[in-house]
Amino acid sequence: MMYLEYYLAEFDHEMRTTRTLLARVPDASASWRPHPKSTPAGTLAQHITNLVGVGVLIAQGSERDVSPPGGPPYVPVPFTSTAAMLEAFDANAAAARAAIAGISEAGLLEPWALKWGGTVIFSMPRAAVLRTYLLNHVIHHRGQLSVYLRLLDVPLPSIYGPTADEAR
Repeated sequence: MMYLEYYLAEFDHEMRTTRTLLARVPDASASWRPHPKSTPAGTLAQHITNLVGVGVLIAQGSERDVSPPGGPPYVPVPFTSTAAMLEAFDANAAAARAAIAGISEAGLLEPWALKWGGTVIFSMPRAAVLRTYLLNHVIHHRGQLSVYLRLLDVPLPSIYGPTADEAR
């Protein structure tokens, strides 16, 4: 089995798990935050959804400038409702998976760069970007969101095993 097959199997697993958690975000708690410096729950959930969509950009391009010189900066899709976020998540996950599945093994070794105003923030092989900037980044924020939901007393789904909210 090649690297891409392993990655896609993990991507599928993590997207299913992520969707299950996102589905539990209460619309009524979208503006809630555990601390004044923290991101609101709805914004954090939507950020996860938006990140998944970046998979297409990683797979099909060689760079992303979030504030290109002379061009408009990236503006994230805002949270409006859990239903809308889940619809966007499903579309983003399907598009990202299809784009990633189309990468050749050699293409995984090609450099990919994240830029801000034309300045390279980082550049690394596409496979490393898919692992760190896409998958690990989503998992990191999913962990944050699970803490938010616990503090909101929302029952948590299984992520890597049973939770205190599920029968064992």
